[in-house]
Amino acid sequence: MSNSNKNATVLEKFKQALSSTAKVISDDISHNDKINNNKSSNKFDFFQLDNLNSKNDFIKARAESDSAALKIRFSDREIYNKNLPQNSSCKELYSIAEKIRYESLGGKMLKGIEKNFVENYNQIINFKRKDQLKTKDDVPVIEAFELYMLNKFHNIKLNSLTEKMLNFWKKDFDNSISDHIDYLKENLESQENYSLKFSKILQEMDIFQNEDNKESQENEHDDNKQDSSNENDESNNEDSKDRKKDEETEVSLDADYDINDYKIDEQLVDTDSDQMSKENVIQKKINELNIEYKIFTHQFDEITKAENLENSEEASKLRKTLDHQLIGFQDLITKLANKLQRQLLAKQNRAWDFDLEEGLLDSSKLPRIIMDPYNSLSFKKEKDLDFKDTIVTILIDNSGSMRGRPITIAAICADILSRTLERCSVKVEILGFTTKNWKGGKCRELWNKKGKPKMPGRLNELRHIIYKSADTHWRQAKNNLGLMLKEGLLKENIDGEAISWAFNRIKKRKEERKILMVISDGAPVDDSTLSVNSGDFLEKHLKKIVKHIEDKSEIEILAIGIGHDVSRYYNRAIKITDVNELGDVMISQLSELFEKKNRLN
Repeated sequence: MSNSNKNATVLEKFKQALSSTAKVISDDISHNDKINNNKSSNKFDFFQLDNLNSKNDFIKARAESDSAALKIRFSDREIYNKNLPQNSSCKELYSIAEKIRYESLGGKMLKGIEKNFVENYNQIINFKRKDQLKTKDDVPVIEAFELYMLNKFHNIKLNSLTEKMLNFWKKDFDNSISDHIDYLKENLESQENYSLKFSKILQEMDIFQNEDNKESQENEHDDNKQDSSNENDESNNEDSKDRKKDEETEVSLDADYDINDYKIDEQLVDTDSDQMSKENVIQKKINELNIEYKIFTHQFDEITKAENLENSEEASKLRKTLDHQLIGFQDLITKLANKLQRQLLAKQNRAWDFDLEEGLLDSSKLPRIIMDPYNSLSFKKEKDLDFKDTIVTILIDNSGSMRGRPITIAAICADILSRTLERCSVKVEILGFTTKNWKGGKCRELWNKKGKPKMPGRLNELRHIIYKSADTHWRQAKNNLGLMLKEGLLKENIDGEAISWAFNRIKKRKEERKILMVISDGAPVDDSTLSVNSGDFLEKHLKKIVKHIEDKSEIEILAIGIGHDVSRYYNRAIKITDVNELGDVMISQLSELFEKKNRLN
């Protein structure tokens, strides 16, 4: 392939990646009405991609694409215009503030978006060239304000030059804005609150107080002059870029340039159909819901395989303890397991297609041949069963309140259910969720060191445990299930994030039917988090996550509450008062689901 053809292929592939990603980020797939109300185009054209010659060009294209998509998704034109300041200079700063708002939301939604912005803004800062910076007049307020906002909201580190540029104006900005930074960050999701506050801040800034209606013509002239200055600045920046490229060893697409550095295949989202799969879109929605759910830090969170929690010798001892507990329930649970297995296998025996031209000979039709030899032979073939193409995830609350009999029964039932369903070719995954510490652990210690900021969000260290993955046979994972009885393992329960994690795992599976069963003993509780946030902080998040999965996803979710009614969180929920009922309820609920599927077919 010639270099020119190779470049064209790379550019086309990159364009498709940006376009598909932008559609998903902008919510183009499921919220066209919102886009139309904003009177924004849902077509993403990237004419500037014709001249991508370096890594910097790719970074810029990705960041600008993300920004345009986020504007469609999060910025309402009517709200923007309603709170637009009258002062022309304020308008420029107001526009920058709104751009920072929706880009910050995007950065919270996906780490990759934030990475694109940070890389792009860093290179913009590095390209700035100012030969003389002696007074405030040498630095336009718009340029300084953008640096201020990038530093405050994107945590962009300034170099010596941009630090000097900002210092001319920093005191003015701090006097007017610094006291409101927390409020603005807390209201990123509310464009109305954010833009109204920023409009008021800008109009009250001392640097704009001398501008009045009598000077409107002069201001207009100044604006035109500023526009011209900005064009010159842009031109100078372009020249600076060219000089920068000359100084460095520029790498072109057809030389040593490695397109894999930009991971285009990771960005390319189903370019044949220009759409993501439905479940991927649902996951984006869940990430969007998590924007409102603050997390102080992910630094100490843990997702671990159960076997990493204890050595093999101790795991074997705990398994023996579980087996000993199993003796008292063996007859009851075995009967229930056999009942479920008989139901599934009964479906298998009845699931045949008849009167086929090939397959197994249908002996029931042989009398026709005897009576009339001109009748053709009839064949039958076993149907592919829906329940065989199924995965069941069992997500078990590993909180302290489950200690004792509840967690023992949960482990026993998960164990029996796993064996039973595997016999019927149904994949089973067993997961658990808790926290690593009581009272917030290292997460709270860090919060204390940072001055105890208000409303920090989730303030503990998560521990999500994989007891048995879907592709691991029961025999290989049996010892892991005993680890639920490990002393000191069970602590707090933060259900919303656990369900989001389990959902993210099961949605990636190839099976056609996906069932998520949650076993819990009540509401999400974490003392550290609830002591510094609203009392319904965790509960509200759980409701949003579950409702979204129920309403928008094909994944079937059901819950079993031990001693507590969990129907306020889940549409399909069962309460059991005696933990001994757990096995019966788990199996009967699955039986109903399989029966329901069979009737629908």
